Amino acid sequence: MSSQSADRADVYVKTGTIVFGLGALATLVTFVPLFLHLTPLPTAAYWLSMLMPLGFLLALTGLLLSARAQRRRARADA
Repeated sequence: MSSQSADRADVYVKTGTIVFGLGALATLVTFVPLFLHLTPLPTAAYWLSMLMPLGFLLALTGLLLSARAQRRRARADA
């Protein structure tokens, strides 16, 4: 059971990292036209920037699941 929760936590962290990276890239892409005085992108492009906090939340959830599983294993060993 602890192996399953560790695997699930790893999936959350890896997925969160990818989603965060995509959100960071979207943030850069949407703000570059503003700094270069070009035509701003459509509103939908700015919504993609919201992937960054979502990725952070997924990775944080994975870390918390991992810590919880490790605490359970430590209690079971004691």
